[in-house]
Amino acid sequence: MSREFKRKITYLVALILLASCANAQQPSGSTDSATATVLKVIDGDTIVLKLQNRTETVRLLGVDTPETVHPNEPIECFGPEASAFSKATLKTGAVVKLVRDVEPRDRFQRLLVYLYLLDGTFFNQLLIEQGFARTLSIEPNTAFAAQFASLESSARDRRVGLWHACER
Repeated sequence: MSREFKRKITYLVALILLASCANAQQPSGSTDSATATVLKVIDGDTIVLKLQNRTETVRLLGVDTPETVHPNEPIECFGPEASAFSKATLKTGAVVKLVRDVEPRDRFQRLLVYLYLLDGTFFNQLLIEQGFARTLSIEPNTAFAAQFASLESSARDRRVGLWHACER
């Protein structure tokens, strides 16, 4: 093999690796993404969206904010703050990007999604980083489980949000 040929092969491999890194934020099993419009925020991790002329209730994957609207549960510590944060960030009429993982719906038929703001902010991640949510990993939708666990540990160490306000 000539030196020139080896150089070209090395360059090609580098390009392929670079291209694969460009999609690192999207779950590996998913190519299904769409844009939607926020209609209503129910609580910190449940939102009603207009998606392809349908109204869909969506549940954010990988996160669990404290309860505020569960009919059989009391309002949990830092729940009102998490809901207020989601309502302030996901204003009615805002356009968001949705990315799915493996299973499309939960047992309540809510669409399961990772949500991105139009500026590219990964909202599920933001909830954990700011201490508004704990991680919630349910197989097979675990594309960001390790990343979210690390972010939760950091938020806990920094004592932000619920990690400061709530004893557990």
